[in-house]
Amino acid sequence: MWKLPLACCLFIVTLAGSAAAHFGMAIPSASTVEDAKGATISLDFSFSHPMEMIGMPLVKPKSVRAFVNGKPEDLGPSLQASKVMDHDAWKASYTIKKPGVHHFVMEPTPYWEPAEDCFIIHYTKTCVAAFGEEEGWETPLGIRTEIVPLTRPFGNYAGNVFQGQVLLDGKPVPGAQVEIEYYNKDKKYVSPNEYMVAQVVRADKNGVFTYGIPFAGWWGFAALNTAKEKIKHEGTPKDVEIGAVLWTEFIDPVKK
Repeated sequence: MWKLPLACCLFIVTLAGSAAAHFGMAIPSASTVEDAKGATISLDFSFSHPMEMIGMPLVKPKSVRAFVNGKPEDLGPSLQASKVMDHDAWKASYTIKKPGVHHFVMEPTPYWEPAEDCFIIHYTKTCVAAFGEEEGWETPLGIRTEIVPLTRPFGNYAGNVFQGQVLLDGKPVPGAQVEIEYYNKDKKYVSPNEYMVAQVVRADKNGVFTYGIPFAGWWGFAALNTAKEKIKHEGTPKDVEIGAVLWTEFIDPVKK
């Protein structure tokens, strides 16, 4: 039997691993709410490779919170078990009671990834604007690591340019690497090759990155760092990948 040289095998594994980006996911049923009929939204929380639609199990998150005018509300008690991409996930419903920007943040229970020999914690957020108000979308929430949008993260057309700033412990991360993937929910698209599964950009010295959105749908931005502390796995301390993840929707214009 013909065999690939070891170096080639390692290259293929590395390439596949770089394309298969992990993403915490927080997807609301709507990114904007304009009237009382749509005031109750649903939110799906999951963990996956969103472009390839490969799910991974998400145990009950450590916390899920809604932030309105900077004040957090615990949604943990309302979480219900569900399935996303045929894997364990969680869902919640939330009734928007007043105008404004509503941020939703999931902090998962640490996920052990044997392929990377580390734990993964993705602080994942999204936001929903309601009843015509939009102030506060650019305000940091003060979570451990986050992407603060510099472009309004709702009411955007596909084709717009999106900018965000990566923060870790409240400070910008110079040169942060940001992975970007499309939530291929309806499996409308197929990546031409492995390199096209996840897009990658680098932030500048102020932690600011820029990306042009090619087509409509939900897009996820993930900036990954290694935590200072470690978590033990079977008695051995292991690295912890902490990710700042932001999900936002881009929409096609409506033709008459």
